[in-house]
Amino acid sequence: MKKVCIIIPCYNEAKNIAATVKDVLSQNSSSFDFFPLVINDCSVDETVKTASEAGGTVIDLPCNLGVGGAVQAGFKYALRNDFDYAVKFDGDGQHKAEYIATLLEPLENDTADMVIGSRFCQEHDGFKSTPTRMIGIKLFRYLNSFLTGQTVTDNTSGFRAYNREALEFASIHYPAFDYPEPEEVVLMLSNRFRLLEQFVEMQPRQGGESTINPMKSVYFMLKVVFAILMVAMRKAVREEQS
Repeated sequence: MKKVCIIIPCYNEAKNIAATVKDVLSQNSSSFDFFPLVINDCSVDETVKTASEAGGTVIDLPCNLGVGGAVQAGFKYALRNDFDYAVKFDGDGQHKAEYIATLLEPLENDTADMVIGSRFCQEHDGFKSTPTRMIGIKLFRYLNSFLTGQTVTDNTSGFRAYNREALEFASIHYPAFDYPEPEEVVLMLSNRFRLLEQFVEMQPRQGGESTINPMKSVYFMLKVVFAILMVAMRKAVREEQS
């Protein structure tokens, strides 16, 4: 049985986190032992209490680090506790735990180091995203494809799986940024990690409110574009070490 750390970064997700943790635990099988690790990024609601009562292990950060810092804390925990794989999983109910095994399959077969759960690599009638965010999703698809030479259809997806080699790298080099996912795609590909996408269905946020409104979306889009261009210009870390 492989040990899988399910890293769930959270900020004020008391309305969603119990269902999220229970969904993860419901998918344990003879092949995988899923360990829901909730990274509480200084929530001011009852996220910690609710997550613990649902069966999750909680890391309660002493200060707000943002998504990038919270996820990296999860990577470090997974690495130090000898997990075979790590999976990044949103705490707002958008991701479905039934697809975790789908993301792990290419890692098990050694055909990928990192796998992204994509809403767009297969035609379907389910939920994709809001109209405003779709603009950013398309922008990052074209920009990252141009910079890396590989088309990734869902650069903003936070549903991602990592093998040990990718986990070790991400525990040190993961973008410490508000919305690091598009930047991470360029970082991992430029450092010669094998990246694949697997189709997943997602659903709208199940409760609470997103911290991103239309005005902030424009600001973060520009901020992420700048970060992507900076990482694209840097020399690959693994190339320097080889």
